[in-house]
Amino acid sequence: MRAGNPKNIKDWNDLVRADVQVIFPNPKTSGNARYTYLAATAYAKEAFKGDDAKVKEFVTKLFNNVPIFDTGGRAATTTFVQREIGDVLITFESETRGIRGEYGEDKFEQVTPSVSLLAEFPVAIVDTVADEHGTRDLAKTYLDFLYTPQGRDILAENGNRVRDQTVAAKYKAEFPDVRLLTVEDVFGGWAKIQAEHFAAGGLLDQTYGSR
Repeated sequence: MRAGNPKNIKDWNDLVRADVQVIFPNPKTSGNARYTYLAATAYAKEAFKGDDAKVKEFVTKLFNNVPIFDTGGRAATTTFVQREIGDVLITFESETRGIRGEYGEDKFEQVTPSVSLLAEFPVAIVDTVADEHGTRDLAKTYLDFLYTPQGRDILAENGNRVRDQTVAAKYKAEFPDVRLLTVEDVFGGWAKIQAEHFAAGGLLDQTYGSR
């Protein structure tokens, strides 16, 4: 959010206040925004003890506080940072350092909610590319390195929350405490999410409406 946190935004419940404008991309076109939608839903499920009507009402209020639904995360960042629209930008934690570094450490600050959804970026060797260029061994070496303490230290140094306890302890001051839920625990996995939330006529369509 903007420097000084003028709207005193601390957690998900603040994002549905009538005086707050929220910026995040369109969940129909952006993976970033789908995580936002799911994280907000997960928070509401806990806050309202699984009351589906209240969960839907909460997420609808959140959507109603978004003045512009951009197609992707970069466009949403531009709307918030350069066009100066909105009070808070919701994005991946790993993106926030880059935003502050590029546009000014003194202009923005990060607020970590009490609970969020774990988002892990996948990495893989693409067989056809590795075999075509003869780089399989090199690719595997790089992939394996990412999971070493040294690799995780580099990731944490560049704004990525890691699970290695020793590395995490070293960077504890840079990563505020947050209770991270998983899509498996909250929603039963991605296949179920796709069928219930993201399929045509699903819960996202019902909540998002004709925006």
